[in-house]
Amino acid sequence: MASALVIQHAAVEGVGRFADWLPAHGVDLRIVRPYDADSVPGEVDTDALIVMGGPMGAYDDAAVPWLPATKALLADAVERGIPTLGVCLGAQLLAVAAGGKVERGEAGPELGLDSVEIHTPDALFDMGAIPVVQWHYDTVTELPRDAVLLGSSRRYATQAFRVGTAAWGVQFHVEATARMVSDWASSERLDPAGLVDPVTAAEDRLSAIGEQVARRFAARVTS
Repeated sequence: MASALVIQHAAVEGVGRFADWLPAHGVDLRIVRPYDADSVPGEVDTDALIVMGGPMGAYDDAAVPWLPATKALLADAVERGIPTLGVCLGAQLLAVAAGGKVERGEAGPELGLDSVEIHTPDALFDMGAIPVVQWHYDTVTELPRDAVLLGSSRRYATQAFRVGTAAWGVQFHVEATARMVSDWASSERLDPAGLVDPVTAAEDRLSAIGEQVARRFAARVTS
């Protein structure tokens, strides 16, 4: 079976449904938790790289000492054509590692259920509007030179992109469950009800889209 190195940045931002979806499609997960004293490897020694979200910023190297190593892994993966998926913070780190730019979102945070329009379909996404779970304050304001923009929301242009042939960044959370959204809201002392209830109502559709992305990503890893 193929394997993916996963960098998890915070206890509340785990792999979610990826824990079931990816092994079901032939990709085992090797999760590294540097916030819990795990060491980030010096190179990608697996078949794929997945970098999850987190509450820190893409440039918080001084406060989060594993971020430079994570960005180095992402740059290595892009250069070597290793299938890579960056989720939320992971997408921002991917953009920075490949030469892009991240800033605080001028339109404010996107939290909870939202919609993203996929206007450039590719190996992971079909064209059209898809419901997504959002949870971010920063945004990619400048893509790397060789990146392809795949999808946008009403408030932020960069929601999904591809760098090179095998590295994808998604600002939204395809892996998220309603329980994860509740945990995120509680960790920020927000009222969870108004954020969780819409996600719960849309969970079947969210799960179907997320599993499709996971299955298609696994197909790239195992091909």
